[in-house]
Amino acid sequence: MSEKIDIKSMTLPELEKALTEDGLPKFRAGQVYRWLHARAVTDFSQMSDLSLSLRQQLNEKYAIYSAQAVQMQRSQLDGTVKFLYRLHDGEFVEAVFMQYHHGNSICISTQVGCKMGCTFCATGRSGFSRSLAPSEMLSQVQSAEKETGLPVSNIVLMGMGEPLDNYDAVLRFLCLVSSEQGMNIGMRHISLSTCGLVDKIYRLAEEKLQLTLSVSLHAPNDAIRSQTMPVNKKWNVESLLKACRFYAQATHRRISFEYAMIRGVNDSDACARELGQKLHGMLCHVNLIPVNDVTGAGYHKSSIERQQSFIHILQQYGITATVRRTLGSDIDASCGQLRRRYEKEAANENAM
Repeated sequence: MSEKIDIKSMTLPELEKALTEDGLPKFRAGQVYRWLHARAVTDFSQMSDLSLSLRQQLNEKYAIYSAQAVQMQRSQLDGTVKFLYRLHDGEFVEAVFMQYHHGNSICISTQVGCKMGCTFCATGRSGFSRSLAPSEMLSQVQSAEKETGLPVSNIVLMGMGEPLDNYDAVLRFLCLVSSEQGMNIGMRHISLSTCGLVDKIYRLAEEKLQLTLSVSLHAPNDAIRSQTMPVNKKWNVESLLKACRFYAQATHRRISFEYAMIRGVNDSDACARELGQKLHGMLCHVNLIPVNDVTGAGYHKSSIERQQSFIHILQQYGITATVRRTLGSDIDASCGQLRRRYEKEAANENAM
């Protein structure tokens, strides 16, 4: 028997074409699409305005991929919720739901694990399994809304995985999640994070999407960046910043540079001055991140004084910089930690 088709990853025009080829009227596609995207059903039996025979017909050919929340950690400090989701094939990914005064945001995963190997990140320590389908990215958002009872207004693709390493599926996800017939979350409410896949940044620039591109820079030069980010050995700081300038000029969108402040590694005044010189004149913002102390890499957060000195120096070069607000500090907030702990506990139980 052939594998069922992932129906929630199909665009509305694709669904219209497929269902009309199956002998169904075109309007049925709109009904099905709304059930999948606006109402977030997980089973064809829930599509109550379709006949039983039609629901059975759809179920024979198509599958609805969902993300089942198997663990939730809720912060007692700020209400942040960390989700561990089980996917249809038994793999696990994580997402984080955060509440801000401007709305609710969710940070979702785009891959199971990650290939990039950044030393300060917990995700890559479990290896890479596979990339996610657009439907599996959508399901993280939909499940979070269902579990919290709160609407999501902003999406950040900064969870497990490298979004631009899953380029085509991520672009399709962006198309689906911004669809007026679906969740209708506009591009200006979406941020996409990359560790610096230069060829894909140029490709994304040509799409001229109005999302926010966040670039994980974390160092002002190759000597430091190559120590913590293996991707720098393929695309160095110079080539990355050249691509970022092109992106900002092509889209007229400000780039957000992510910079994890690691004590004694990249947080000196000299690093700040070098970074300021290289970013001067670019349409950008620097987001300083107190590095997570529990990634197992032996890194420690920079002091508040160091952070403020760094900001002050960048401002001298005309660059705005802020320290990211820390949410969920009393739970496994770093991507990859909850998945690794869950799988380790499961393995221990099976060994007993």
